[in-house]
Amino acid sequence: MSAPDLAGQHVTVAGLGVSGVPAARALAGLGAVVTVVNGSDGERERAQAAPLEELGITVRLGDGDTLPEGTDLVVTTPGWKPTSPLFQAAEAAGVPVWGDVELAWRLRGPDAPPWLAVTGTNGKTTTVRMLAAILEAEGLRTAAVGNIGVPLVDVVLEPPGTYDVLAVELSSYQLHWAPSVRAHSATVLNLAPDHLDWHGSMEAYAADKGRIYEGNTVACVYNVADRATEDLVREADVEEGCRAIGFTLGTPGPSQLGVVEGILVDRAFVENRHKQAQELAEVSDVTPAAPHNIANALAAAALARAFGVSPKAVRDGLRAFHPDAHRIEHVADVDGVAYVDDSKATNTHATEASLAAYEHIVWIAGGLAKGATFDDLVRKSAGRLRGAVLIGADRALIREALARHAPDVPVVDLDRTDTGAMSEAVREAARLARPGDTVLLAPACASMDMYLNYNKRGEAFADAVRTLTVQEQ
Repeated sequence: MSAPDLAGQHVTVAGLGVSGVPAARALAGLGAVVTVVNGSDGERERAQAAPLEELGITVRLGDGDTLPEGTDLVVTTPGWKPTSPLFQAAEAAGVPVWGDVELAWRLRGPDAPPWLAVTGTNGKTTTVRMLAAILEAEGLRTAAVGNIGVPLVDVVLEPPGTYDVLAVELSSYQLHWAPSVRAHSATVLNLAPDHLDWHGSMEAYAADKGRIYEGNTVACVYNVADRATEDLVREADVEEGCRAIGFTLGTPGPSQLGVVEGILVDRAFVENRHKQAQELAEVSDVTPAAPHNIANALAAAALARAFGVSPKAVRDGLRAFHPDAHRIEHVADVDGVAYVDDSKATNTHATEASLAAYEHIVWIAGGLAKGATFDDLVRKSAGRLRGAVLIGADRALIREALARHAPDVPVVDLDRTDTGAMSEAVREAARLARPGDTVLLAPACASMDMYLNYNKRGEAFADAVRTLTVQEQ
């Protein structure tokens, strides 16, 4: 696919933010006549608009519904729902809508680096960063880009030869608007209900995730424990010779990566996958060595091996990798109790994986449920719970699930949603915990009822734990 000639084209960019601003800049640099529309009009938006207006870009704040007259193309940022009036107007006018990822894909040069792409309900950012660390250990020029926060539009416009390969995180939002993307190899890590208000149904959500496999040339990597991911591989239209590669926490079969006696092994990218297995790394090389993180490591290793990376680079990359903050992060030990921050566990699927990593837990949970239910989560995790401390606007939903499926677990229900509630939650958790237990912040909910984002929630937890350590000195 040749890069589009956008000079003189009237392009409307839907939304400012992390991807909208670079998309608008790039389009203006290519000679397009750019208008940015944004529904909100506040101090932050005006600060973002000012440098764009200096480039001759029209920015229309406070009206994200109306399609500017004469628009030839709409480029949207990920958060805008497909049902937005702007897109309905574009469809009625016969105007195409591209996502920022679709724009980046179409702007790539003839010698553009291949993409190793990652999506899934949980674990995307960790897996992409693991993958980038492995690629770097092989000596390849790479970057972790996309939904991880580094705009793809900026990356693809770098000078030719800047990168050998890209580790690309893609959200379901981005994939919905990116029909042309064709990765070298890709993975869907897992599938669980999330963002259904945006997609409309679980089927639509899964279908958008599955787009990542379309046109893969070397490998479609799936989760053996999550049959839905394998089904997406079966349904994908891929290049001739592209292989289905599974990853599992158990003993791998042919064309799979898995774990044998504490060793991560490869039975996919070896000379005789029916009789041979290649040692890649030890479980202890993965930080943290929680089950869901081992699965992330196996997925990253599979994508790297599909690109021809050596076993040594897999091991060295995993050893060098350290996860971002607020992802099952050990904060401190106080009186024999471990305090762990997994504020990034904002849905039940992520929280289930987090709870499975520890034997005896005092669980701090709650926030905005986003339509989630908690019965399955509590039923599966009840045997690990020493106690629970509930915070946030929708804590009653978790309290009711605990009453149904873990009635003997002590529950502290904090009837407050101010940010200071976290300090009280940590004190109550400390009271319930015994030596050898883990106090785990894994909220299973979004944070915006009390905090700006999950990072701020995790920081509040860590600050409260540090206050405990000071008191103990």
